[in-house]
Amino acid sequence: MNAPLHDRLALLAERAGIDVHWRDALDRPQTTPADTLRAVLRALGLPADHADEVEDSLRRIDEEHSGVRLSRVLTADAGTRIEVPRLPRARPWKIEAGDATPVSEGVLPSGEAAIAVPSLPGYYTLSLDDERTTLAVAPPRTFGVRDVTTACRRPWGMAVQLSGLRRPGDGGIGDFTALEICAKAAAEKGADALAISPLHALFAAAPERYSPYAPSSRLFLNGLYIDPARTSGEQTVRAVIDSHNLRQELAELEWLDLIDWPRAARARMTILRSIFEGASADLAHSERFMAFRNEQGDPLERHARFEALHADFTAHGRPGGWQGWPAEFHDPASSAVTAFAREHSREVAFHAWLQWLARQGLEGAQKAARDAGMAIGLIADLAVGADSGGSHAWAHQAEVLTGVSVGAPPDALNRLGQDWGLTTFSPRGLRETGFRGFIGMLRAALAHAGGVRIDHVLGLKRLWMVPHGAGATEGAYVRYPLTDMLRLIALESHLERAIVIGEDLGTVPSDFRDTIAEKGVLGIRVLWFERAADGGFTTPKDWSDKAMATTSTHDVPTVAGWWSGRDVEWRKRTGLDDPAVNEVARREQERLQLWRALFASGSAWNEDSPPAPDEISPVVWAAAHHVSLAPAPLAIFPVEDILGLHEQPNLPGPTDAVHPNWRRRMPDTSSRLFDGPIAHAVCATIDQTRNRG
Repeated sequence: MNAPLHDRLALLAERAGIDVHWRDALDRPQTTPADTLRAVLRALGLPADHADEVEDSLRRIDEEHSGVRLSRVLTADAGTRIEVPRLPRARPWKIEAGDATPVSEGVLPSGEAAIAVPSLPGYYTLSLDDERTTLAVAPPRTFGVRDVTTACRRPWGMAVQLSGLRRPGDGGIGDFTALEICAKAAAEKGADALAISPLHALFAAAPERYSPYAPSSRLFLNGLYIDPARTSGEQTVRAVIDSHNLRQELAELEWLDLIDWPRAARARMTILRSIFEGASADLAHSERFMAFRNEQGDPLERHARFEALHADFTAHGRPGGWQGWPAEFHDPASSAVTAFAREHSREVAFHAWLQWLARQGLEGAQKAARDAGMAIGLIADLAVGADSGGSHAWAHQAEVLTGVSVGAPPDALNRLGQDWGLTTFSPRGLRETGFRGFIGMLRAALAHAGGVRIDHVLGLKRLWMVPHGAGATEGAYVRYPLTDMLRLIALESHLERAIVIGEDLGTVPSDFRDTIAEKGVLGIRVLWFERAADGGFTTPKDWSDKAMATTSTHDVPTVAGWWSGRDVEWRKRTGLDDPAVNEVARREQERLQLWRALFASGSAWNEDSPPAPDEISPVVWAAAHHVSLAPAPLAIFPVEDILGLHEQPNLPGPTDAVHPNWRRRMPDTSSRLFDGPIAHAVCATIDQTRNRG
């Protein structure tokens, strides 16, 4: 490529929000290759394969950034002033509340561009001349832990994979009833929160695709978590089970140590379909369901149609995403889709009905948590993206990226980089649609929860995009409108009275954590990553008071697994280890470093005589006590670390055939989960340290 064209390409990339120059996890300077820039620009709708396309795309970007017209959504901090397009003439303006009540108005003098913003957070309509736009006025920070607890309390909670919970008669997979029971049991131990894995809608017709972080849609819920008995009663469910000869199948599934997703899904969906057919004769039931369906409107209708279409095409030899369907079905508003929905109205209604039941189930679990005394209750989890062939990508094509996948460059967690195979919002699409999809996603996550964990929260500032067909190391960082998105998060957080946690692990820009902390978004500090310059573990008092504290996460070793070296075994078995490093010897040294840190914080004894690798109980207790001492506003402990379990829920990188990701079940039912001596001792020391220490 000649130098002038390369310079113009680099200019276009920078103006489009792509980092041409960036620094990696080791702070080494990197430059994004030209081919990668072109591929990512193409995904952003800005072709740049030759000089004319580069110039055309530059003109488009210049027009978009000219500021001649109002954006579809303007965000502002409460009580400040907002900039609007500057023109050489006077213009009348007016701000109205959501019910059209005038809030303020005036005339903007010629050449001026600042309008005073209301001091009360909320959504308003701003009129300027003949233009109207939404004005989102944000509070100074998100709704916080201190807004739901007293100053003398330092709340703590647990984290659990909902699918792994057990209860008698669950048919081999966790459900909302098991979640209710778990929430009550956790509350009895003193927990104020229960963080759960993502509950996003997956693919009903493809139960083998069960990763909670690769959903079909982040706007809707996974119908597999519905407890059929809560819908129609135990007697009806027993009759359905007998009519389909499912009793032995369900019993076998229930006793498995690992979830058999395809079998469990088929059994549960068989039961739910039978109940649906019987429920249609219940007039009151149908009226309530139809009211929900009408209230949810077009987004629910499109999702239900997608599920019906996906099931039909899968059954007829077209599995995979919507891109493999006949062209006439690519547009959700097409006549072909409308005709299909009319001809398959019962199937479409069934999938809408599943969403109705799932919403009730989640609402019931949150109510149970709060009624049991939890100050926060459930903390939902919001995945970083969605499957490009799924419901959301099909139904909202103007909002999402095509041709690239979200991932991460090489870092401490994965030296080969990561390609998650997911799509997400386009930064240009966000602005062009007035952040409609982003706001809807936040509302869906917060609808029945006391908080939300935003996976890979760095995506609010930038995301690593890997062009399809390229390696995970061959991506580029794409910038996002961080300020606007943080304001919208703060506003929605206050409207729903829910706290916000951002998973800020990995390659983190130097100013990012301070930026989100200013808006009240809690980061995450993990025991394994809180290290000093010499590699030793830092004392809890030096941990951040603006981040949630935890022993581990679903993607890293549990305390018991780390201490015993189980994770080292898995890394060697799956090829994730570094052949140049003796990880067994290194872990032996790290055990001593950790034990000394635990001793220094008053959480352990016999400084130079740590327990043997198979002595788990004292380490699990000491690690929990150690993390509880951190000044974090909230501490969350995975159930695996409450119980002293060796296996982590997910090992990033290997396929499920190599490591049983998202399949592990709890060792006991939710009602008895915390009755054992290890759980009792760990919960007691956490509660004592956090609330009475």
